[in-house]
Amino acid sequence: MHSDRETDPLDPAYADVPATRINPHIPHPARIYDYLLGGKDNFASDRKAAEALIEMSPGTREGVRAHRAFVGRAVRYLAAEAGITQFLDIGTGIPTQDPTHTIAQQAVPEARVAYVDNDPIVLVHGRALLTGDPAGSTAMIEADLRQPEKILSDPAVQDVLDFTRPVAVILAGVLHFITDEENPYGVVEQLKAAVPSGSHLLLSHITLDFADHLSREEATKPYDKSSAPMVPRTHDETLRFFEGWDLVDPGLVEVVTWRPDPVEYQEQIPGGHAWAYGGLAIKP
Repeated sequence: MHSDRETDPLDPAYADVPATRINPHIPHPARIYDYLLGGKDNFASDRKAAEALIEMSPGTREGVRAHRAFVGRAVRYLAAEAGITQFLDIGTGIPTQDPTHTIAQQAVPEARVAYVDNDPIVLVHGRALLTGDPAGSTAMIEADLRQPEKILSDPAVQDVLDFTRPVAVILAGVLHFITDEENPYGVVEQLKAAVPSGSHLLLSHITLDFADHLSREEATKPYDKSSAPMVPRTHDETLRFFEGWDLVDPGLVEVVTWRPDPVEYQEQIPGGHAWAYGGLAIKP
């Protein structure tokens, strides 16, 4: 987002969003992520936080792109190979490139996707998402992952998704913004309990397992003043989110090694690691 929007609360793109709900001075994870992916829907505060991450770890930008590529591969697998036609994408972020419904509907035109985010800027841009394949259906609601009951009971979500049939719950790059005090495992268990056998959980999570040179305080500092501080977790801590479900091969692994596409361009990541685990599991 260019600087003119920072000083112009009357920008027509945000005409129906109260100005008090968009604070350009507080970095937001979705906008930081957008900047790292090369998007333009971000403020100076977001860019400053992102550049601090890059300075701390020169491979940050490439790692974020590797993470986004993992999500794309996993969604493609779900639609083309696992036969999933319904997706609940929570913490979707700004649709910089290849949103879930675009990928899924390429394989299954009738795919149905409900997007959930708590950032008003994401919601503004999300309205452009609602133009997918006419055979399918999409919706976007404002809700917070910390309130799964609100998500599950939302009329728009219930209109798009049939919870008596398998659903893919997508939690890509969002759980590391839920602190331990906010009960992330309990939140995920509520979502897992709401979907039937044959449903999938697609999850990715930031880790410091590959960052021996950094302390937790150093790694998370750029997010300290953001709307959601970052909480990296270990492999075991991330694996716990899948408890009771069966992991799809190759299990919970670094995102770059999850079913890499031989024809997909693989960027060299400075430092060699994407600092994120990714996995997919099916409900028995």
